[in-house]
Amino acid sequence: MTVSAASAPPLPAGARIEAVAAGAIPGWAQDDQRIVLRLFAQGCETDPPLRQGVASTPGLPALCTEAAALLKAGEPDRAAARNFFESRFSFWRVLPDASPRGFMTGYFEPEFEGSLTRSAAFPTPLYGRPADLVTKMPGDDWPGFDPALTSARRGARGLEPFPDRAAIEDGLLDGQGLEILWMRDPVDRFVLQVQGSGRIRLPDGTVTRLVYAGRNGHPYTSLGRELSRRENIPPAQMTMDRLVARLKADADFARELIRLNRSFVFFARRDDLPPDSGPIGAAGLPLTPLRSIAVDRTVWPYGTPAWIAGEIPDGSGGSEALSRLVLAQDTGSAIVGPARVDLFVGSGPQAGHRAGLIRHPFDLIVLWPRERGR
Repeated sequence: MTVSAASAPPLPAGARIEAVAAGAIPGWAQDDQRIVLRLFAQGCETDPPLRQGVASTPGLPALCTEAAALLKAGEPDRAAARNFFESRFSFWRVLPDASPRGFMTGYFEPEFEGSLTRSAAFPTPLYGRPADLVTKMPGDDWPGFDPALTSARRGARGLEPFPDRAAIEDGLLDGQGLEILWMRDPVDRFVLQVQGSGRIRLPDGTVTRLVYAGRNGHPYTSLGRELSRRENIPPAQMTMDRLVARLKADADFARELIRLNRSFVFFARRDDLPPDSGPIGAAGLPLTPLRSIAVDRTVWPYGTPAWIAGEIPDGSGGSEALSRLVLAQDTGSAIVGPARVDLFVGSGPQAGHRAGLIRHPFDLIVLWPRERGR
């Protein structure tokens, strides 16, 4: 089976690719590809996904179906799973023009305390998706609209920009019955919105799950980067833990800084999700720790397998090598570029601590469906 240039993935300006032989990838033969084969067999994405991305490349959905049939016939051994990816995909190293390597961050599913009713202890509302919110899909043309806006509000005169975070926090959505629960403070809500999913532990001890339901469409602003600039903190020292501690220490400062991020995320409750399952990613499927990644949804289709290699913090003051097959199952407003990924680390505070430490260069190899007959 040969690979032609036509089977290479298309890339935007600012990156290049080179073909790689699977056998030449350090660690490839030692990884357990059965883990990602099982994830791949669940499907490339749901219909519709939670966040619409670039159209799937020809052949990818059929390979997801083929993987499901393979598993239905019986659990394959490691060699068979490895051969599935080697025989059906070509391997391409992604090389950004501005850097010899890609850039990886980490994210997690947080858990907070909350309530289904408002009280002095839980005064901060979390909103469901407004009925008049319209999300811009790939290929949509909104003449006269700022191209940076990815959502709009449908009014009597047509589409108009959806109000920003400050307007929403000032009560824009009050009286519409959109409150799905209440949180302790805006800092908890901000962290939840950055991560895109979460668990809320209610006063009676039960847990409700939250999934992404849309955003107001304004560009995302990194508060960590802004705090680094204001307080002369080296970017390498600006972790999520440090940012949250600074915001929690001063409510007025937190309110002012959080409003710099005009983006505002809406959620839906999913109490049907099993407690031990991962959160639902943008592709509409559960995420798996250290095997699911978020990618730029305008570049890579959901369901694209990839090989990542680098060194990341272990969460205990050390670091560890991470070389493994992963699957593109999510996206994020800050994940922009063909060699930019966000690694899902897991759920809970320990995963959150580790995720907040990951800001590392890494190598990215994308697996792209081979052309038929090649």
